[in-house]
Amino acid sequence: MIIFYEKPGCITNTRQKKLLMRAGFDVDARDMRTEDWGGNDLRSFFGDMAVVDWFNKASPKVKSGEVDPETIDETQAIKMMIEDPLLIRRPLLKTDLGRGCGFEADTLQRLGLSNVDADVGREGCSNNHAHPCPEPKEA
Repeated sequence: MIIFYEKPGCITNTRQKKLLMRAGFDVDARDMRTEDWGGNDLRSFFGDMAVVDWFNKASPKVKSGEVDPETIDETQAIKMMIEDPLLIRRPLLKTDLGRGCGFEADTLQRLGLSNVDADVGREGCSNNHAHPCPEPKEA
């Protein structure tokens, strides 16, 4: 079982989930915006990554320059991400082997997901338009 924290409606996250399911994994997708993040819990997904790499480069606040990940320390980053989860690089992944952030091959391998083609599920915004992905409709 993979717990997959995403932004529902994100085209890239949808592609990544499909890759995981096609590879035979059960995926429990969760909306990272509504998760009750604690600082230590959120921090555990980033391991030894540089703080700048914790940030979603496609976040509106990062793209506009309102948030500059190059100037933010670990404590500030966690606080900001709890307040605005769209700043968090996606997806966040949790498996029996650990936690990770992003969809690169080394992260997937460390989490026991090595039979997934990370190149096909590349990160970054798949929406080539000037506007962000639509908000998901309420159920």
